[in-house]
Amino acid sequence: MNKKWNKQFIGGEWREGNSERVYVDQNPYNEETIAEIRLANEQDIDEAYQAAKEAQKEWEQVNAYQRQAIIEKAAQIVERKREEIVQILVEENGASHTKANIEISGAIGIMKEAATFPLRMHGKIMPSIIPGKENRVYHNPAGVVGIISPFNFPFHLTMRSLAPALATGNGVVLKPDLQTMISGGLILAEIFEEAGIPKGLLNVTVCSSSEIKDAFVEHPIPQIISFTGSTEVGRHIGEVCGRNLKRVALELGGNNVMLVLKDADVQRAAASAAFGKFLNSGQICMSLNRIVVERPAYDAFIKAFVDRASKIKYGDPKNDDVVVGPLINNKQIERIQRLIDQSIEKGAEYALQGEVKGNVLAPTILINVTNDMPIAQEEIFGPAVGVIVVDSEEEAIRVANDSDYGLSGAVHAGTTEHGVEVAKQIITGMIHVNDQGVNDEPIVAFGGEKASGLGRYGGEWAIHEFTTTKWISVQTDPREYPF
Repeated sequence: MNKKWNKQFIGGEWREGNSERVYVDQNPYNEETIAEIRLANEQDIDEAYQAAKEAQKEWEQVNAYQRQAIIEKAAQIVERKREEIVQILVEENGASHTKANIEISGAIGIMKEAATFPLRMHGKIMPSIIPGKENRVYHNPAGVVGIISPFNFPFHLTMRSLAPALATGNGVVLKPDLQTMISGGLILAEIFEEAGIPKGLLNVTVCSSSEIKDAFVEHPIPQIISFTGSTEVGRHIGEVCGRNLKRVALELGGNNVMLVLKDADVQRAAASAAFGKFLNSGQICMSLNRIVVERPAYDAFIKAFVDRASKIKYGDPKNDDVVVGPLINNKQIERIQRLIDQSIEKGAEYALQGEVKGNVLAPTILINVTNDMPIAQEEIFGPAVGVIVVDSEEEAIRVANDSDYGLSGAVHAGTTEHGVEVAKQIITGMIHVNDQGVNDEPIVAFGGEKASGLGRYGGEWAIHEFTTTKWISVQTDPREYPF
């Protein structure tokens, strides 16, 4: 075990936290101890933000080409450490080898895109209504960004905020989920430390929300809070940021729908559904939560989907052929089973009943589901899904939009343009035609509508999320004033 996994990373130093509490990081499959760490407290958070503020002043002045080179070097380090990071994700996150490699490749893509940001923070010179004046508009670093990252894709989803925030000239304090404190926090500190960022620019505080309460968000130094996680917590963070007049980027929960229209290729749709539901055991904000099928395609789709899902290997993620590994903890098993049981009480039936072994739930498919059942209304975040049959395309669209969420989704149709026309009518930030909902590309806007969040990550949108706009006017000729 790397000795650094017992330490906080604050002010460029690996050191003990000041909390009296010690956290035990466990493997979710076999519950073996991975590391123990003394947690950070409010004093540590303050020191981290102070360090980020001071280091950011230096970082902002670093030549754009030098900042680019450091981010590029960090991406090279990630590639070099790929196997080490895969093993950490397997052991700490319960990730399959497939999922871990997808996650790392996605993070590298984000880093390579972010490395271009220092050269894309363009200003503008604009005309003025005042004679002898010009207007200059600059994109500047916001200052310090606080990042709160989740357990499900810890390396990728942390990097999605971290690399753009650093690339655009900001300091960062990161609070990873405790359950993935290494893969979502400490390993990233090691990577950027090796890449050569200034001491104190990036800080990782492993702490418990129950102990620090809102201190991480309310602290006066961070100008932006970037949060990925549940809608419930996101609403609270948004409220706190609103009171403190901080900007916020929120990527929250999803109740993602896939529509299978009557003219769809059902085999292709079933393949999409299996990947979009069961990758990472369904623990992805973009995972399919509901599958809505027009009646003429229903029987063939169910047969194909059950056939594919029943062949998916589940169990110990250390085995290369395992797709569905453990959920992050046993509470998630209990929560999902409760949703299933409540839906069955209301008339749903198993098309495929997955067994439970420890924290592993095998692929599970419910049919005879209606959109008011718990399995359809709540985010599942696990390897279970409900299939809803409808009698028309109009009903499919209505059911798809009958949700508080609007993150991702998919439409399978016989022709591309048919799928696009239906996709336009779904209220969601992202939707994919003849594919599934789990898509994330570094140059494209990523984010949701309704209760699925605020703001957009990716490409030029990320530049705007992590910078501030400043207007400087220059009066070149003497101005005539009315008094």
